[in-house]
Amino acid sequence: MTAIVLEPARLSRLLPFLISLCVFAGFAPVALTQPVPTASPISAAETLAGPRRTDRIEAELVAMSAWGAPGSTAIVAVRQVIQPGWHTYWRNPGDSGGPTTLDWSLPAGVRAGEIVWPLPERQRLATLMNYGYSGEVFLPVPVEIPANARPGTTIALVTRALFLVCSDEMCVPDELTLRLDLPIRAGAAPLDDRFGAAIQTVIETAPRPAGIEARVTLEGQTLRLTATGGPLSGAAFERAWFFPDRGGVIDHPAPQPGERGPRGVTLQLPIGGEIRANGLTGPISGVLATDAGAWEIVATPGTALPGAAGGSALDLSESSATGEPTSIIAFLQVALFALLGGLILNLMPCVFPILAMKAASLAGSAHDAREARRDGLAFTAGVVVTFLLLAGTLLLLRAGGEAIGWGFQLQSPGVIAALSLLMLAIGLNLSGVFHIGASLQGAGNGPLSRLSGGAGAFFTGVLAVVVAAPCTAPFMAFALGAALLMPAPMALAVFLMLGLGLALPYLAISLSPAVLQRLPRPGPWMDRLKSLLAFPMYGAGLWLVWVFSRQVGGDGLALLLAASLLLAFGLYLWGLRQQARAEGRTAVLASVTAALALFSAMALSGVAALRPVTTETAERSTSLPSRPWSEAAVAAAQGEGRPVLVNFTADWCVTCKINERTSLSSARVAEAMTAANAVYLVGDWTSRDDAITRELERHGRSGVPLYLVFRPGQPEPEILPQLLTEGVVIDALKP
Repeated sequence: MTAIVLEPARLSRLLPFLISLCVFAGFAPVALTQPVPTASPISAAETLAGPRRTDRIEAELVAMSAWGAPGSTAIVAVRQVIQPGWHTYWRNPGDSGGPTTLDWSLPAGVRAGEIVWPLPERQRLATLMNYGYSGEVFLPVPVEIPANARPGTTIALVTRALFLVCSDEMCVPDELTLRLDLPIRAGAAPLDDRFGAAIQTVIETAPRPAGIEARVTLEGQTLRLTATGGPLSGAAFERAWFFPDRGGVIDHPAPQPGERGPRGVTLQLPIGGEIRANGLTGPISGVLATDAGAWEIVATPGTALPGAAGGSALDLSESSATGEPTSIIAFLQVALFALLGGLILNLMPCVFPILAMKAASLAGSAHDAREARRDGLAFTAGVVVTFLLLAGTLLLLRAGGEAIGWGFQLQSPGVIAALSLLMLAIGLNLSGVFHIGASLQGAGNGPLSRLSGGAGAFFTGVLAVVVAAPCTAPFMAFALGAALLMPAPMALAVFLMLGLGLALPYLAISLSPAVLQRLPRPGPWMDRLKSLLAFPMYGAGLWLVWVFSRQVGGDGLALLLAASLLLAFGLYLWGLRQQARAEGRTAVLASVTAALALFSAMALSGVAALRPVTTETAERSTSLPSRPWSEAAVAAAQGEGRPVLVNFTADWCVTCKINERTSLSSARVAEAMTAANAVYLVGDWTSRDDAITRELERHGRSGVPLYLVFRPGQPEPEILPQLLTEGVVIDALKP
């Protein structure tokens, strides 16, 4: 067996990276009880000039000028040529990684300064955001040449460079010893022929202070950064990003919405773990990067600066900001998952009542191929158009700085109240209390039928999409999470595929004459089916009322129930009016009373929806004792060495409720939690919560459910399947 020996000083240099790799791999680092020396000689074999290489990176110490003059400051640079698929890091690496470090061995009187860091790239890796470099990059360093340096001699500049070189799958610490023999001559030196111009460009464009005044204000879970003056005044830029000097200040992967003002810029920065735990305790330094340039700034706590807002909103295109456009293969993969997710969505309980009504309608028109084809196309159009409208609204709100995800419409009590009353009205229509449309076939489509030809089918498609949001199919989480990181046209195309998947079964049947001929002809059975389908609609309405009560509390629930009673009474009177008119009688009193009741129902539901959203954490339908989720709660549990099970859920999420009733309520899961000494945290997204939205985005999701298991010593959690089983949860809790 061959022994691998590390020199003590080299171990000292590699220690931070070894610890990072241990944490990344799931092992806790062992405490070192012996002191580690901090210096070691560099062997002669390591001091050869020229490029040094590993399988991942080539590095070389090069000069900007042809020689160095006595008493001057020479600029040398570490030139990195990084292999495709790998990257190194900026001074603040972001969510993972470590910066390049240089350990110099210099002659007496020669001193090396700090690295002049070029502007980094934003490098998104799954749910993380790193700051670093790829391809060829120069890290310039100023080197002071002593005045007594003799012209005609050379100075040996030697540095031991430690690079953390990472790909999407792994990180490797590469240590290379680099040497440059710098000639000493009198007089001003021209640029070096090889790399002088490139190093000079880096020096000229690297961020530096430029007389910009900056302020930062903590507003809830957001830092409001305002910067004015200097090159920002009157500058015409479209994008701006802030790169903090240290981690924990902001949530690196989150969007940074803002606007350009006449004298500067305003950015809204979601806070990171350090600010969340300790608050804003002092100035924040970093780099403000725009289309017009990048500058070092120091933002002191204080009120917002005038002139930093009031102009146009900034462009938040992720691909433009990162320089890494989405590949066509990745886009096609996401689109395929969206299509499959839409197909699976047809099997979800919240969508079934709507599709059941469409099935009844299809049976009624099955022997009229033209009518069936029209209904199928109209239903598909309603589904697709609504998906695109919701997606467009979602993207616009996110671009404007709103932290929202898929299903955002069901976080609004007003939308929930309106949907619950609509479900009640559909149920009463199917039960024959009132009628819209003159035939059983029309009644089979509910109150949205026969508005004008295929208009009923179109609006049934609209309704199907609106109520589909609580049912997140397994493939939808990946597809929608990825879509929100793509450019807007690609994101809309993904939502288009999702809509096609939802409408595809109905469309395929409506366009297949052979299948239509096998459906039963209209008859009395349709009356019975129509009455039977009323009960799923009543059930959907009751479920929405329950969700509404979790959002606004008991007082709001009482108002909505009163509105439901008035709606039912008004529609009953409207049915009496229809019957009287059919018999040739007038029904003025019934008409007026019905109109008043319906108006009162709408007004009362509006008052109910305006009730303040409750901030109390609802008890979950699980036997596991739980605490509210927060990043601080996760960190505290991990600090105690305890595993953490996190459940991001919502009362309007049907998949969430099924998982909680089954996999998270069993005695075996409770025993496994106790045996593992695990902490159970619940993130309730029933009402809007920007912190939960950002956490979902960090893990590539745009909605709930999301289940995470954090293990001691591992910074990143395991993501569990959306459809849980008892065995999946128990296995995830095992050490």
